[in-house]
Formats: sequence, structure tokens, C-alpha cells
Amino acid sequence: MKHDTSDKAKRIFLIDDHPAVRQGLKQLLMQESHIVCGEAGSSAETRERIGPSGADLALLDISLGEESGLTFIPELRKRDIAVLVYSMHEDADTIDRAFAAEANGYVSKRELPEVLLAAVSEVLAGVRHLSPRVAQSLANRALSSPEAVKESLLSEREKQILIRLGQGESNADIAAALVIGVRTVETYYSRIIAKLDLDGMKALRRYAIRKHT
Repeated sequence: MKHDTSDKAKRIFLIDDHPAVRQGLKQLLMQESHIVCGEAGSSAETRERIGPSGADLALLDISLGEESGLTFIPELRKRDIAVLVYSMHEDADTIDRAFAAEANGYVSKRELPEVLLAAVSEVLAGVRHLSPRVAQSLANRALSSPEAVKESLLSEREKQILIRLGQGESNADIAAALVIGVRTVETYYSRIIAKLDLDGMKALRRYAIRKHT
């Protein structure tokens, strides 16, 4: 049964290092009247091909040979291309990292084809999407580790600063490494303290050392 949406004419670019997977995705999407405007197996191929493609959505695998598709998400978003991650990785940390990088949706490759098609339609309509297996992974983590849930609220930059603090770096060291000002580092501390619900800088330092040494 076809999904009756107004987004059937939108253009989708496939990024996966397995040609057979791309071929299967192309057939599935074209059956639903989506336009597959291009494909690539690496970030280098994507950079070369995606500009002329006019893509509205990139369907992105995380494992691209020796590369991680996670690092490519911000670049795609800066091009105003929506990103739907389609991956075998179902761990909560990877899912968090994808959304911290501003992915628009995440679907496990173990889901049924109709789940992927529904996700494509929702993301094209501007709706953030988590497939059932992905949502379950996040729910399981929430039940088992309240601390991890709080830490998942941190942005990628806030996580970088927290890790460096836990490794014993000074404010000046962190500022130099991330090419930001010391006052900016201190501002990030305040945000992290609020998100982790901690009682001041001493508590943050103890937390960082306990979690990230």
C-alpha cells in the first residue's frame, strides 16, 4: 500500500557503502514514487555528487567503510538537506550522537520496509522520527540509567568539554583545544551544570572525573 503524502516528488540521496543495499533502497523508494536523485558510498563521493543532485533528504548509513557517517551529518544539514540515519547501530549513545549532530530521524536496518517508508515521509514533512527499535533502545537506557538520560541532553560541544574536564584539563587548556574563549568555557559549564542538575562547579568536576577518566 502506498503512503499517500504530498512529499512523493521530493528528491532522496542514498549514502551507504554497500551497493546492494543502495540498489534495494532505490527499488523500494521508487515503488513509492520517491525520486532517488543520486547515491554514494563515502563522504568524498557524497561531496562530489550531492550538490548537483538537488537532494531534499539524505538517507545515511553510519558505517561508511573506515568513516563514520555521524561526522558528515552537520555538513549535510548546513546544505539544508534533511538527514535520516539508516543503520544497524541501535545503541543509545550512537542515537544520541546522531541527534546531537542534528539528524532529523533514525531508523534501524532491522525494521520492516514499511517502517523506513513511513520515516522517509515523516522526515520529508518536517517531523522528527525514531523507529520503534530506536525508541525502545532509548527507553531501555532511560529505565536503567537516569544519569545517562541527563547526559544525553548535552550538545556535542558540551560533551567535549565535559570529557576534557574529566581528563584533568584546565579551562585554558579546553579553550585552546576547542578554539574558544575561557569565558565561553565557563558559560558551557553553567549550561552543563543545569542540564545535569548538579550543585555547582565542584559537583560538576567530581561528576566529570567519575564518568570520563
